[in-house]
Amino acid sequence: MLLSNFKHLREGVLYVLFPRTCYSCGRDLPLGAPGPLCRACQEAVEEVGPRYCACCGQPLPDGGAHCFHCRGSKIRRRQCTLIRSAWVFGPQVRALVHAFKYADQTYLADFLAEYMAQKWALYPELAQAQLLLPVPLHPRKQKARGYNQSELLARQLGEKCHLPVDSCSLVRVRNTPSQTGFGREGRLQNMSGAFACVRPGAVQGKIVLLIDDVATTGATLEGCAEALKAAGAKKVMAYTLAREI
Repeated sequence: MLLSNFKHLREGVLYVLFPRTCYSCGRDLPLGAPGPLCRACQEAVEEVGPRYCACCGQPLPDGGAHCFHCRGSKIRRRQCTLIRSAWVFGPQVRALVHAFKYADQTYLADFLAEYMAQKWALYPELAQAQLLLPVPLHPRKQKARGYNQSELLARQLGEKCHLPVDSCSLVRVRNTPSQTGFGREGRLQNMSGAFACVRPGAVQGKIVLLIDDVATTGATLEGCAEALKAAGAKKVMAYTLAREI
């Protein structure tokens, strides 16, 4: 009892001295708040919803099987068979991702991966996955940042979903320019040949699930899938924390 009271006292003192604030709106979080967002911001987080492109996962408010970019024969050119995401990349999720990715808030990996694990059941096709592979950073970029946020997500998700994680077989061999400013075709060209599978035996004949923080056009995932398919992967899918629309 004494130990418990001391723990509560210590938490109260820390809260007064170093109050936690919502990553999105900046409001103070109540003592004992379980997550990094206030209740209002958490409730404002948008999910992908029941209608989305069967291939790239783009939300389709008006329904349909595929988005414009995945219709007809275009789908057959895809190396990444499907992309699924837990959330829409709205303001609240953007704030979390930016803190996680650029501000060294690596502790958020567990919270974010927990939501990915919770949404996993919405996509039964992900159950095919035999191996999780995080999207790699170029060594120079990873050295500057100090960590690969996709690898942190993959490791947490692997534990929660009981799947092995391989962060060594897929590497980034070209330090590509930022995708910002490129159109869809430019992004695809920018990522083509940017990745290589250095351990083909690890992926040969397997159904691989790529893990990343945000999917925009899917160009980065397609570049990864291109390398994995060339190395003999049976099928490549992707699961991201968020989907930009």
